[in-house]
Amino acid sequence: MFDPKLKEALGRVQKPGRYTGGEPGSVYKDKEKVDVRFAFCFPDTYEVGMSFLGEKILYELLNSHENWWCERAFMPWLDMKAEMERLGLPLYTMESKDPLTAFDAVGFTLQYELSYTNILAMLDLAGIPFYSKDRDESWPLIVAGGPCACNAEPIADFFDVVQLGEGENQLPGICAEIEKAKKEGGVSKKELLLRIAKIPGVYIPAFYDVEYYEDGRVKAIIPNEPGIPARITKAIIKDLNEFAPPTNFVVPMVGAIQDRASIEVLRGCVRGCRFCQAGFLYRPMRQRDAGLLNRAAQELCANTGYEELSLSSLSTSDHGQLEELLDDLNEWAPKEHVSLSLPSLRVDNFSQSLIEKTTKVRKSGLTFAAEAGTQRLRNVINKNVTWDEIEKTCTIAFNAGYTSVKLYFMMGLPTETMEDIEGIAETAQKVVDLYYSLPKRGKGKGVQVTISCACFVPKPHTPFQFVPMDTEESLQAKQKHLLESVHSRKIKVNYHDSTTSFLEGVFAKGDRRLAPVILEDGRLSFCVPGDDGPPWSGVWNLTGMVVLDGDDYFEFQCDDEVMHRRGGTYKFYALDIDTFRRETRRWISQGEEIADCCKTTEELHEWYLKHWTYNR
Repeated sequence: MFDPKLKEALGRVQKPGRYTGGEPGSVYKDKEKVDVRFAFCFPDTYEVGMSFLGEKILYELLNSHENWWCERAFMPWLDMKAEMERLGLPLYTMESKDPLTAFDAVGFTLQYELSYTNILAMLDLAGIPFYSKDRDESWPLIVAGGPCACNAEPIADFFDVVQLGEGENQLPGICAEIEKAKKEGGVSKKELLLRIAKIPGVYIPAFYDVEYYEDGRVKAIIPNEPGIPARITKAIIKDLNEFAPPTNFVVPMVGAIQDRASIEVLRGCVRGCRFCQAGFLYRPMRQRDAGLLNRAAQELCANTGYEELSLSSLSTSDHGQLEELLDDLNEWAPKEHVSLSLPSLRVDNFSQSLIEKTTKVRKSGLTFAAEAGTQRLRNVINKNVTWDEIEKTCTIAFNAGYTSVKLYFMMGLPTETMEDIEGIAETAQKVVDLYYSLPKRGKGKGVQVTISCACFVPKPHTPFQFVPMDTEESLQAKQKHLLESVHSRKIKVNYHDSTTSFLEGVFAKGDRRLAPVILEDGRLSFCVPGDDGPPWSGVWNLTGMVVLDGDDYFEFQCDDEVMHRRGGTYKFYALDIDTFRRETRRWISQGEEIADCCKTTEELHEWYLKHWTYNR
C-alpha cells in the first residue's frame, strides 16, 4: 500500500509512472527473509536510467541470489523532487518503496561526470550524510562503479567503496562480505571496509591520503592502513561466456530513451582511437559465442515482448561470428516480428550482407562515426577511416533504400584547424551529392544527413589524456564556422555546449579538492536534465576551502608516482597549437603503433613513458 504522502505527490506531478514501480519483470522478495538489501541508484531520470544495460545486468545477477534483493532508484524530475521536499518524503526504491536508509548498501553508477551533483541530490533526498567520514555503521555503505570510477577523485570523499573495472565479480563479492559481517554481528565499518578492500579492483578512498607539492600538484596518493595496495588493478572478466546476458528485463512503464531488448555481444575494442576512454578501459576485447547470444536473445524477447533487438557493444561489427549470429537470429526473429539493430557499426566493415540481414522486418537508423573532417586529422586520432570507405558504406546504404544517415564528429581535437572544421561540412556535402548521383536511389525521396559534433574532452587512461582541451571561445568559433560552412538544407548540424564540455573535462581530470566545490554547487542548484544546471561559473571560491581556476586542470602537471607508479616527476604542460604541432608531431606519428601493441592500460602507460616528450 502506498504511503499517503507518496499518493499525494504522485497526484501532483506530470509523469507519475516514473515513480510507481510495478513494471513487468520487477523482482519482489520478502525483505524479512533476505540477508542483503542493495539499492541500485541511477543518477538521472527514470527514462535515462531504464535505458542503461549495466543496471539490467547487475539487477538480474544480484537477484539471482535467493537471499539478496537488489532494487532500483532514480533521480526524480524537478516536479517530483519539489513534492518530496515539501512533504518530507525520502528517496525510495521502486520495488519496496522503502527509503534508501533501510538498505545495507546504496550503489551509484558513474556514467557521466556532470551527474555528480545528481548523486549528491539523491543522497540529500534520502537524508544520508554526504561525506563518508560522517557515516558510521548505522548508515548504508555508499558504493560507486562505472567508467568515471577510473578517476573518482573529485567525488572520492563521498563514497565508501569504488569499483574499478567490471562489476560482475566485484559487486557480488561486496554483498557477500556484507552478508558475512551482518551474520557475525558487531563488525565495525572500518573492519568491513578492510575486508572489502581485499576484493580485486576495489578502491576504498578513506584508506588513502593525498600529498601535494607546494605549487598544488599532487605529489603522491599513499595507503594509510596496513595491507592496502599502493596500486589497484582493475577487475575484468576473462571469459564473457561465463556470464550469460540477462534474459528478463524490467519493462518500463514510461517509455525509456532506448526502449528495446538489448544484448551485449562483446566487450572492449581493438581500434585504438586515441580519444576514446571506453576503448582502453574495457580492454582486452572479449566476445560471447554466437550460440549463447542467440539463445539469450530469443528468451529475452519472449520474456519482455520487445519487437526490437539491439546487438550492443563498442564495435558490434568486429564480432568474429556476427554473420553466423545474424543467420541464427533470422531463423526466428522475422516470425516473431522482431527487428534487429546494430548501433555500433564501423564504416570500414559495413557490407551488403549486414544490410540484408538486419532489415528483414524493418529498417533502423544508420549512424557512422567519422570523428574528423579530414584524413590528416583522422590519422592523428588513429581513426582508421578513409573517404573511400565512407563512400562505399553510404552507397550500400542508399542503394538499399536508406535516405538518412547520421555522421558523428568531434571538434577541438589536437592539431585541429579551421580547414578540418570545413572538412566536416564538406564530408556531409559529399554524402548528399553521392545520394543524388546513384541511379538506384529511392525515387521521389530526398536525403537527410545529420552532423552530430561533440567537443573533444581529454579523458584519463587514453593516449590523449595529457593533451590540452580547446578553450570555450575557440570551440564556439569553430561551431560558428561549421554552421557557416554548411550550404545545403539537406544537412542538419547538432553540436554540444562548449561550457558543459569544459566542466566535463574539469571533473574528468580533477582531484579531491573538487569535492567541496561540487557539494557547494549542488546545494545552490542540483542539476537535472533539462535544467540550466548548477551556476558553475564564479563558484570556485565559494567554500573558502578550494581556490581553483578551472583552467588549471588543463595544465596537466602530473607526478609519475601517482599516474604510473614508476617514480620520478613528469610535468605535462598545456601548449599553444603551434608549439603542440612542433613538439608532439613525432609522438602522434609514432602513436600509430598503439592499436597493435597496447592491449591493456598498463601497456598504454608503458608506451607513454617511452614516447612522450617530458621534463624530468
